[in-house]
Amino acid sequence: MDLQGHEGAERWQCHVLTLFPDFFQTPLEASILGRGQEAGHFSVHLHQIRAFSTDRHGTADDSPYGGGAGMVMKAEPLVAAIEHVMAQCPAIHRVLLTPQGQPFCQATARRLATLPALALICGRYEGVDERVREAFVDEELSIGDYVLTGGEVAAMVVIDAVTRLLPGVLGNAASTQEESFGLEGLLEYPQYTRPALFRGMAVPDILRSGDHGAVRRWRRQQALARTLRRRPDLLLGAALTREDESWLAEQDREVWEKLRDNRERMLAAASLEGGGDKK
Repeated sequence: MDLQGHEGAERWQCHVLTLFPDFFQTPLEASILGRGQEAGHFSVHLHQIRAFSTDRHGTADDSPYGGGAGMVMKAEPLVAAIEHVMAQCPAIHRVLLTPQGQPFCQATARRLATLPALALICGRYEGVDERVREAFVDEELSIGDYVLTGGEVAAMVVIDAVTRLLPGVLGNAASTQEESFGLEGLLEYPQYTRPALFRGMAVPDILRSGDHGAVRRWRRQQALARTLRRRPDLLLGAALTREDESWLAEQDREVWEKLRDNRERMLAAASLEGGGDKK
């Protein structure tokens, strides 16, 4: 089953290998994902793993060797499905969605958005036969330290995160830069819209001042403050100016000094590694 945009060159393709293709129908047809496919910016193709089974029952799982609870996804139909997709896109990047994978983050989404084609393999039950992981997967990703009933939810997270980064999908390209985990590496600043006063809570005066320079400074400071409070770990790799560092020190000198020391050590280590690569 395929959900595709109009005919013509497509900038990005995603092939989803799943036991439950119907799971994807509504999310892929709605809002930005639906419009992006209709405009031809990307396409998503759904492949039913059971269709590649070797028996008339469409068996895709079996009991584990050595005993134990649950079932394991069989290698034969899964590998046949992967090879079917590879025949269409030989250079496709194969990703298995599993809680044992590397954490999925914005940097990973940006990297995957640069690839021409992606295969998302949705695990189920107790997982997939280990031989599939060893020989037919390029990368394993996890969307968090928890367990889902299957990889379909994780696949939708990856599709949504990646496709919004593709050229033309969002109406304003700046939306992907001035947001949490954007190019600056910070959480996003607070956002407000009309009315100016809601149940006694007012929009900050500076946002209504018309002073664009002051608004930019306020937003930068708010992004720094929010990141410092909620995700100080992000500041270790964020692009900070001397002005940013001075402002952070004013907010919480003790916390910032600890972060600064760790940040300097991390940057120094990265510099040494970079120098070693050039030898």
